[in-house]
Amino acid sequence: DGKPVINWIPRPQISCAQDIAEGMGVKTDSPLVRECRHGVMEFLLINHPLDCPICDQAGECELQEFSVQYGNGGSRFREEKVKKPKHVVLGPRVTLDDERCILCSRCIRFMKEIAKDDVLGFASRGSHTYLTAHPGRVLDSNYSLNTVDICPVGALTSTDFRFKMRVWFLKETKSICTSCATGCNTIVGSRQNVIYRQTPRENDDVNSAWMCDYGRLNFHFVNSKDRLNEPQIRSGSTLENVNWNTAFGRAVEELKRYQPDEIAVIGSGRMTNEELWLTKKLIDGLKVTHYDIVPRTGEADDLLLNTDRNPNTNGAKLLGVSSDEPGVKLRRIIDGVSSGQIKAVVVLHEDLTQAGLSAPSLEQLGALIVVSILPNETTKRATILLPGVSFAEKRGTMINAKGRLQRLNRAIQSPGNAHEDWEILRDLVQQLTGENGVYLIEDVFKQMAENVPQFEGLSISKVGDLGVRLLGVAEAAPA
Repeated sequence: DGKPVINWIPRPQISCAQDIAEGMGVKTDSPLVRECRHGVMEFLLINHPLDCPICDQAGECELQEFSVQYGNGGSRFREEKVKKPKHVVLGPRVTLDDERCILCSRCIRFMKEIAKDDVLGFASRGSHTYLTAHPGRVLDSNYSLNTVDICPVGALTSTDFRFKMRVWFLKETKSICTSCATGCNTIVGSRQNVIYRQTPRENDDVNSAWMCDYGRLNFHFVNSKDRLNEPQIRSGSTLENVNWNTAFGRAVEELKRYQPDEIAVIGSGRMTNEELWLTKKLIDGLKVTHYDIVPRTGEADDLLLNTDRNPNTNGAKLLGVSSDEPGVKLRRIIDGVSSGQIKAVVVLHEDLTQAGLSAPSLEQLGALIVVSILPNETTKRATILLPGVSFAEKRGTMINAKGRLQRLNRAIQSPGNAHEDWEILRDLVQQLTGENGVYLIEDVFKQMAENVPQFEGLSISKVGDLGVRLLGVAEAAPA
């Protein structure tokens, strides 16, 4: 090709150990490269077990894919394979099969450099080298399951997902995590209306390619057999199933019995912007001044987990359902209910007994209208109970702690006769005020875009898979 041979390093280089330099020439496909890859694959497969039929990584295994491309049809190795530990519990959420490990050290480097918990390492020498936790240490970091994601084979497996479902059967839906205000981008893996796993989706403006274990595993409640799936109204000491029209009619009837200063509306920082917009319409339609969301906080870390455990506090503030300090009005509402001044409460996806209200105080209310997905101490005392949907069963948008607008996508269908929350709120507003004209979630977003300057020019489709900057807060993603 006219280039002197001296311009090229005479021997092949390991790409992951090579620094990039200006003017560097790289050959990734040549007879020598193919021969090297062929040889490396033969060495990797010498002691590798034939676990593919039972391995969780089958279907998304890099070793499997490369062995098809560069491997032999059979092995020339006639010696006995080296045996290593199997089914090793490294921590509460990760199980190790050392025979499958190809000693790439990705997990070791992640725990040391990203998670800042230097807990993993190699032991022994030569072909007997194996991965393990350091003596006296346990892989219990809140980011331990990221090692499962980056493991190129099935050596590190999620104890929660292990042997549950073949990955090629999973329907993958792009969404976001709703366990805190960071809003990590996710892929929800589901089949036949059951969620099996949640994995991080790369977004350099939010979570890079990582996700905390707390958020990743916070989906099992969606699959609960206790899910509420029929609207109910109270008859004496019991709740009876009714149709939606009857439930809405009774709700409006109960609310109209009270003056605006006797009614409170309590929303949730877990609701989408579209739901919060309609919640504000309900508040305005009732002319109430007692409204707020329930603040939810926890310990943060230096990587992703935010101290605000509500995923859409910024949305609640922007759309007027919460003040700049969530919970300020809530304390006055609790006092009003306890004193008997407030006689009717609309509760959206919150358990008020966890927010400071006692069960006897709830029982003395003349009307307690609750939207929820699971039974709790508040739903037990509801006069009207309306079944809503979870984060995985709805579409909509949220604003994370850094002011980024992101969207949820529906991964599975809601159970029974449960309705999406925006539809419930729309129908309540319609029966209270006569206002109509909203038939799709896109219509709700369009109303926000026409009335809230920050949403101007946007639509749900324009938000895209990676979101858009909305509130102009400086962003910084993890390395």
